[in-house]
Amino acid sequence: EDVRNSGKLVVGVNIPYAPNEFKDAGGKIVGFDVDLMNAVAGVLGLTVDYRESDFAKIIPSIDGGTYNVGISSFTDTKERQKSVDFVDYFSAGTQWAQRPGTAIDPSDACGKKVAVQATTVQETEELPAKSKACTDAGKPAIEIVKFDSQDAATNAAILGQVDAMSADSPVTAYAIKQSKGKLEPAGEIFEDAPYGWPVKKASPLAESL
Repeated sequence: EDVRNSGKLVVGVNIPYAPNEFKDAGGKIVGFDVDLMNAVAGVLGLTVDYRESDFAKIIPSIDGGTYNVGISSFTDTKERQKSVDFVDYFSAGTQWAQRPGTAIDPSDACGKKVAVQATTVQETEELPAKSKACTDAGKPAIEIVKFDSQDAATNAAILGQVDAMSADSPVTAYAIKQSKGKLEPAGEIFEDAPYGWPVKKASPLAESL
């Protein structure tokens, strides 16, 4: 009722994370997540008030009441479900990218340097688990190189500052396309999981969305 009375959805978003959410040449926030949220808000008779935020601050800000909902390609995980409820809408996996001519195997990357955006599921779950498997086997750990933005992680891979990058499959596919031959897939897509919009625990907004 409070959202309906306000006439708007206050949405926390972290950008750039192309093609899901980013800014076009005119500075407008766009992307397939944005298109979907705009369409849903239109059905609900609401306008959308997008507010840029650090990725790590969006869920705490929803819990604290600053935002109604978040759209930043959140993987719906059990850990995150402790803080918020999710409205799932898409299934994505993880995919790695590398520079052409290199041969990086995501399932055997011990001793390699891998770029990620900080606080993504790749940084908090995927790579630590893979690195632990390396050290448990007596092999060198994976060096997880964290960046505040996905653009910076992608750029590090293009420049050869790291051996590979790991990100959500739509993001990696888009980065490869935009790199104009400077990046290529490393291995197949793996670990499919749902994207969800986080909302406050027990919020009736979830059912409306």
